[in-house]
Amino acid sequence: MMKIEDLRTKSDDELKDQLESLNKEAFNLRFQAASGQLENTARVRQVRRDIARIKTIVAQRQAEKAA
Repeated sequence: MMKIEDLRTKSDDELKDQLESLNKEAFNLRFQAASGQLENTARVRQVRRDIARIKTIVAQRQAEKAA
């Protein structure tokens, strides 16, 4: 699980790269769950929440630029 403070210190490009990586991982986890091969079911929740954290930070930065 990522800390919000760590994410806030990253640049927009780093956040974009990490978001892309997490989206790929979420896809793979869903695929594993559908095929019955998923062992760590808690990881799905962690990835979803990390994606939400990054999206929130990106939205906040965009709102600050617009204001």
